[in-house]
Amino acid sequence: MVKVLSVGGSIVVPHEPDIEFLKKFTTMIREWLSENNERKLILVIGGGGPARIYQNAYKNIINNQNEYNNNEADWIGITATRLNAQLLRAVLSDLCLQDVVYNPTAVEEFTGRVLIASGWKPGFSTDTDAEYLAEKFGAKTIVNLSNIDKVYTDDPRKNSDAKPLDTITWPDFRAMVGDEWVPGKNCPFDPIASKRAEAQGISVVCAGGKNIENIRKILDDKPFFGTTIG
Repeated sequence: MVKVLSVGGSIVVPHEPDIEFLKKFTTMIREWLSENNERKLILVIGGGGPARIYQNAYKNIINNQNEYNNNEADWIGITATRLNAQLLRAVLSDLCLQDVVYNPTAVEEFTGRVLIASGWKPGFSTDTDAEYLAEKFGAKTIVNLSNIDKVYTDDPRKNSDAKPLDTITWPDFRAMVGDEWVPGKNCPFDPIASKRAEAQGISVVCAGGKNIENIRKILDDKPFFGTTIG
């Protein structure tokens, strides 16, 4: 029984590592795994604050959109995801027996109870890495944890009439987020991952990453607060 969590870097490292959250989060993971020896968990960790800080630094230093390179910005973000993932792997090293996964298409086995992955290559976010791993290990749902509690009909920070959604279909969701990836793009689930997930029949649960009790409900297949895309 494998479950996949795509953990937004803004939850793990908003500016610096959120130690109190990480203590509670990893404690919950240990408790959930201990209740059933067949349970396994894949964590894919985003870049968070460090990714955006360094990407913005690159943009400001270049100060010329003609010289700005999306691939270079993506590599900066990918490097941040690897540092964040390494932190989680160290904390869960007794359960995570493999190195941090950089390439989700190259991993052949899952030997421990936890598998931790980071960014892979330019062109998409860690959401896409999570989708590849869900395909690889037969997970039918990806739990996407971020600083957004639900998917809305529009950006609630810009549109006061935006409404939260309990469910949304892939076609409707993809119409909202588009088909292109831009480094640092802030959306509930990245467009490249969305296209693959729809094609593979994988659903996504979007929920707030700080609500440990709610995350546990999702893992236990109980009623939860969030949005299901599928």
